[in-house]
Amino acid sequence: MTVRVHWTDAPYRWHVNDGAEVFLVLAGVVDMHYRDAGEDKVRRLHAGDACFAEAGDAHVAHSVGEARILVVERKDSV
Repeated sequence: MTVRVHWTDAPYRWHVNDGAEVFLVLAGVVDMHYRDAGEDKVRRLHAGDACFAEAGDAHVAHSVGEARILVVERKDSV
């Protein structure tokens, strides 16, 4: 497993991990975009909110201003 803290004000890129990923907002606001049954959806996350992506789930995080995010995923996950 790897644990990283991201300090960002820029969107990530759409991706699909080959392992599970936990995404925890430490500060700020983040819009988590994901696909559910082929439909694009968005969930707004505030400090203390978490999101779990299973292996194979397409998703991308867009911070709303500056945000600090804790990401836990399998080492070398793509």
